[in-house]
Amino acid sequence: MKRTTLSLIAGATALAAVTGLAALTSPDAAGTDTAKAAAELPVERTSLLCPAPSTSDLAETSYTSFTPVTKGTDSDGAAELQSTGEESGSEAKDKKADKPVLEPKDPGTPVTGDASGADSPALVGTAEGKFAPGWTVQENTEVAAGTGRGLQGVNCSAPDTEFWFPGASTAADRTDYVHLTNPDDSAAVVDIELYGKDGALESTVGEGITVQPHSSEPVLLSTLTDDEQTNMTVHVNVRSGRVAAAVQALDDKLGGDWLAATTDPAGSLVLPGIPKDATAVRLIAFTPGDADADLKVRLASPSGLITPAGNETLHVKAGMTTAVDLGDVTRGEAGSLVLTPTDRATPVVAALRVVRGKGDKQETAFIPATKPVGTRATAVDNSAKGSTLSLTAPTGTAKVKVTASAGSGGGTAVSKTYTIKSGTTQDVEAPVPTGLKGTYALTVEPVSGAPVYASRTLTKTANGVPAFTVQTLPDDRGMVSVPEADEDLAVLQK
Repeated sequence: MKRTTLSLIAGATALAAVTGLAALTSPDAAGTDTAKAAAELPVERTSLLCPAPSTSDLAETSYTSFTPVTKGTDSDGAAELQSTGEESGSEAKDKKADKPVLEPKDPGTPVTGDASGADSPALVGTAEGKFAPGWTVQENTEVAAGTGRGLQGVNCSAPDTEFWFPGASTAADRTDYVHLTNPDDSAAVVDIELYGKDGALESTVGEGITVQPHSSEPVLLSTLTDDEQTNMTVHVNVRSGRVAAAVQALDDKLGGDWLAATTDPAGSLVLPGIPKDATAVRLIAFTPGDADADLKVRLASPSGLITPAGNETLHVKAGMTTAVDLGDVTRGEAGSLVLTPTDRATPVVAALRVVRGKGDKQETAFIPATKPVGTRATAVDNSAKGSTLSLTAPTGTAKVKVTASAGSGGGTAVSKTYTIKSGTTQDVEAPVPTGLKGTYALTVEPVSGAPVYASRTLTKTANGVPAFTVQTLPDDRGMVSVPEADEDLAVLQK
């Protein structure tokens, strides 16, 4: 699903790596020894899209942008985040002249912007040169009252062609939208498929949805089907073009948050960083193939892998969404859910719906299954209090370096190294910049050992409601493998 496009031309030509685009290509070589070991180079251009934050007049939204300092980048470059336009052609090009919502000055220091009310548009961002590798933008919205009240957070994401969202709903107390944002000069055509507890839901309205160039389209899920489903999986498939996609899940009583796309279907999955004070955790899983999946369910706790009593395994029928309530599974400790096949591996997707608080003071967030941190990952909009970094190493011990950047208003970067024991999850005491002013970024870099999975939780208390949002931290795709190539004139003799 995630693809990187590079064009390789023999000889001394420039290489351009673009995050979110497709495939690595090179001409067939007739000779031998024409390819050398691949080099890791920084990407040169990154595109990110932020969905329209809210339809509430009470919404207060902040945007935070950050690029880690990366060796090997050019000395120049630029980045900006600006509103999408509903126009096309020359009108859309004129729209791009509008003042950016934010415009970073230097890598290594966050920059912030804000918006208020219900009319804030979707945003499209582009970073080039030294700003491109690992560029991260976070959208956080506080809604004081009404459906979805609380804290809603989402990482602005790269355009792609396929997305999975287990955990959506068309229940009476839910208002869920799929936001589709098209950054390109041509229209995108999208199919939205819905899967409930008994399989695919009948809907022709979700077929062939056109998303105009440089625009965003929020699609209310309840308009795509008459079937009320408490737990549902949404599949977004792009027939032509590219879009960014995210689900905004709003509850009348339990607040709401953004549900980011899960990682690609896989036999084993990790869902990191369940808040230790979670009062209710629901696991939603779906297998897109023709075979059922049987999964072993384990919790990576601070002391090791344990099996939740009464939920040792999960059977997921092919093409059907399965949900199970795990209760307060963490029991006051840090935890991550680890799903592995009991026997034969069958690709699945999964996410968690997490609730904090009690009674009428409850709030909801989502944790999709995610990829490992890989080379590096970043979480932005952290403050001295209210940010929790969760690290888990389900298959082996790992050493991890965490760097707190300079603050958006001042401060000096600080780094610390942590050892995460095999099979455990740790909510680490993350470093805070010296002399912090404003917000800061946390960059996670595995140093050695087994793969590490990570998430960051932001918490705020508003009118007694424990508002929160969770973002997983997969690899930032700031580096790309580029094979070296030699000239081979033999190809001209054929």
